[in-house]
Amino acid sequence: MPGSGNFIHDFIDEDIESGRYQREIYTRFPPEPNGYLHIGHAKAICLNFTTAKKYDGKCNLRFDDTNPTKEDTEYVESIKEDVRWLGFEWDALYFASDYFDKMYECAEKLIGKGKAYVDDQSADEIRETRGTLKQPGVNSPYRDRPPEENLRLFREMRDGVYADGEKVLRAKIDMASPNINMRDPVIYRIAHSSHHNTGDRWCIYPMYDYAHPIEDAVEDITHSLCTLEFEDHRPLYDWTLRELDWKSPPRQIEFARLGLTGTLMSKRYLKALVDEGKVEGWDDPRMPTIAGIRRRGYTPEAIRAFCEEIGVSKANSTVDAGLLEHFVRDDLKGRVESRNVVFDPVKVVITNYPEGRSEELLMENNREEPEMGDRTVSFSRELWIDGEDFMEEPPKKYFRLFPGNEVRLKGAYFITAHEAVKNPDGSIREILCTYDPKTKSGSGFEERKVKGTIHWVDAATAVPVTVREYGDLMTDGEGGSQSFNEDSVAVRECYAEPLLKEAASGERYQFFRHGYYIADAKQSDPAPGGHRVWGLIAGLKSSWKKEKKEMRQK
Repeated sequence: MPGSGNFIHDFIDEDIESGRYQREIYTRFPPEPNGYLHIGHAKAICLNFTTAKKYDGKCNLRFDDTNPTKEDTEYVESIKEDVRWLGFEWDALYFASDYFDKMYECAEKLIGKGKAYVDDQSADEIRETRGTLKQPGVNSPYRDRPPEENLRLFREMRDGVYADGEKVLRAKIDMASPNINMRDPVIYRIAHSSHHNTGDRWCIYPMYDYAHPIEDAVEDITHSLCTLEFEDHRPLYDWTLRELDWKSPPRQIEFARLGLTGTLMSKRYLKALVDEGKVEGWDDPRMPTIAGIRRRGYTPEAIRAFCEEIGVSKANSTVDAGLLEHFVRDDLKGRVESRNVVFDPVKVVITNYPEGRSEELLMENNREEPEMGDRTVSFSRELWIDGEDFMEEPPKKYFRLFPGNEVRLKGAYFITAHEAVKNPDGSIREILCTYDPKTKSGSGFEERKVKGTIHWVDAATAVPVTVREYGDLMTDGEGGSQSFNEDSVAVRECYAEPLLKEAASGERYQFFRHGYYIADAKQSDPAPGGHRVWGLIAGLKSSWKKEKKEMRQK
């Protein structure tokens, strides 16, 4: 059978052809609800749900909530929202804690078979006797307790007789195994903590490596798709189901997690930024969380296309973050309208344009999509232009506005600058210009050409807006260290077409010549200065080049 280009799907095809499973293909997405999901999780979400769809199978959403001290219903609800926003719907919703009774029953079965024992050693003692990659571990002095005693002690653990850390239940495998994960791993610990789903019913909780295979097996999962760090844990996964006599157990397949250049991919560190108040919250637009990129203005279509493009790999690598922006930009360019927004505004006064007069001009909403139609904008004697579009002493090949130079105002007329009127502090108050009424856009004027075209807004109707532009959340330090970038947000006060005043939260536009922006879902009500707040989604120019093959996963 020829390969599909996706090694996971090749494995599934082999299993179907061999008849390994006499049931439909079943996957699951199993996050731990101990934080908000980030862009790396989006890859796993897309992989699990699209794989199930390809094979007309099913995909569950399951919360691996076996650690009550770190989990919360806030995270549960955020994860549900993230999965749905990405465009997927689960076939069934489960919690690992739904299976605590089954996991306990299985633990007693292992104890009865002599495959698990209660250990009185402390966590430090267990760690010290575990051995190294070159040295085998040392058997616990409690390893040979008879099953009857282990069962009694384990039930006492369950009944709350012992304090946290006083005892654990360990699988009895091989302390000399070359795979350290197989050296009698802890499978239950005591934790007198209330659980978000089961309350105070339990004071012992299963470890993830023990719970994970049981959860998969109970749900009839056929293919357990995990990130690469679980490859060394697969022997324990298989051992657990084999010792529990599970028929037709799931197959665990590992794939490389997503790494993005310049992007922090750790829920623990992201949580620290939230807890320390360095960001506005989990959905801060600078955060790589799915909630953050949703508020940033990225689209689910762009995320899915990006995940499909990078595919799956067996080796960890890092993808150029510019590729993600490339897909965001590619998705937005055909769906959003353009508006004129002036940054660092400088006033232009057209001295030969009649005072008190104004006119309505047509501008296209999206020059790449004519079917989006046109809009009318007002034009009068006084305008705002971008501060970077005027220079008194320009360098060579500067084709915008400077004294004596003529440029086209986008969608309007040719103007020529004559004089910059300055304030006492030396800053420019206004630029005095003249216009040529014969050069109106659409008039067919061809007597002369100009090299520069600049955009503008009518000073009489323009509305002030606040624009937030985002840089990298973290900066690189010595020795590969990273620290929070205190300058990751730049706030600019701008002038915009009046239509933007009525924009609803979440609306996206291309700001002509600047980039794609979104009316911030949390900041779109008037800011302290009374202005609408817009956040940068992506610039117009891509930093990613298709020839940068080495930055993409294959």
